[in-house]
Amino acid sequence: MKVILVNGSPHTDGCTFRGLKEVGDTLIKEGIEVIYFHIGNEAIHGCIACRKCKETHECIFKNDSVSKFLKLAKDADGFIFGSPVYYAGMNGSMKSFLDRAFYSSGDVFDGKVASCIVSARRSGTTATYDEFNKYFGISNMIIVSSKYWNNVHGQYKEQVEEDLEGLQTLRQLGHNFAYVLKALELAKKEGLAKPNKEKPIFTNFVR
Repeated sequence: MKVILVNGSPHTDGCTFRGLKEVGDTLIKEGIEVIYFHIGNEAIHGCIACRKCKETHECIFKNDSVSKFLKLAKDADGFIFGSPVYYAGMNGSMKSFLDRAFYSSGDVFDGKVASCIVSARRSGTTATYDEFNKYFGISNMIIVSSKYWNNVHGQYKEQVEEDLEGLQTLRQLGHNFAYVLKALELAKKEGLAKPNKEKPIFTNFVR
């Protein structure tokens, strides 16, 4: 079983990564393989709604962190995405990253396990948490929660170390995430079929 932890911060070893590492260390103790993926500080083009990916099954913007991530994502069983809070929401790079990854490659995430962690100095964590879950909820993913909303506080990672409740929440997330993965693995071994999927129906309210 393999989980990819995606660091959406431009800083590879800052507050967001400290939160992800708390989850990652817990998963490792639970016997789960962990891969850290940093989207970095390169410019990430947003989705332009060209819908070309519906024909080619890949985004037209190639060879950036999105395409590199999607190559790894095909073989992963679960994902934990992390973002710092900028103006009460996730940072722009992570937003562009998620828009393109989920829109172009929804099948990569279908039926897999997902969660997120959010890092903020003070406010905006729950709004960002909601943003993340909308991607998972529209992609037929299994969302894992914890004992509290998955956030840590601090302007620097040394301050995150002082957020004992936040770190405990992320450790519990790691245990819960591992439990769900193991339960799915057991279900697979027992021959339990995945849920039936109906043919998509699309409606709108324009008359």
